[in-house]
Amino acid sequence: MKKVLTYGTFDLLHYGHINLLRRAKALGDYLVVAVSTDEFNDKKGKKAYFNYEERKLLVEAIKYVDLVIPEETWEQKVYDIQKYDIDIVVMGGDWAGSERFEYLKEYADVVYLPRTEGVSSTQIKEELAVKN
Repeated sequence: MKKVLTYGTFDLLHYGHINLLRRAKALGDYLVVAVSTDEFNDKKGKKAYFNYEERKLLVEAIKYVDLVIPEETWEQKVYDIQKYDIDIVVMGGDWAGSERFEYLKEYADVVYLPRTEGVSSTQIKEELAVKN
């Protein structure tokens, strides 16, 4: 069984998220999704509309996802790979070449998938702010 792992905040769930999760699942048999906790988002300077438990519930409902775990630190990735016996780590293409993920190639294959054009949580938030 080939296991795939990806990370994200998954706030304001949209079709770009679904595309990423569908393509990640297609790379293996079992998809683990690490959803950023509220505390970790605070450390990253990010504010999610939905809290962690709500975002976790949304991601768990997606048919491509087999397991949701909390992402609590940048440093947990090697631990996650080893604990869940991960073969492939998938990230959005905007992370390609980043030191945050390149070192993981020592532990698993790292695949960068292009983002879905025309949609992002940041864009949705900005457009909603303009309308209000």
